Amino acid sequence: MRELLRTNDMVLVSAVGALLDGANIEHVLLDNNMSIVEGSLGIIPRRILVHDDDNLAARRLLTEAGLGHELRDDT
Repeated sequence: MRELLRTNDMVLVSAVGALLDGANIEHVLLDNNMSIVEGSLGIIPRRILVHDDDNLAARRLLTEAGLGHELRDDT
């Protein structure tokens, strides 16, 4: 699995999820339920991961959608 992005912006999380769904790229959202621990403050970033095989396609999709600046380093 590769981390595509990490953000506190739930609108961005939703938009990226919709883009990936539309392109039939399976993804996993981690830390979504951490609001229980943080008291709903939104201080713990949510992470979106994709399978290694889908990493390049997902990165290309988000870059073409104008979200390339949100991508995590792919090292």
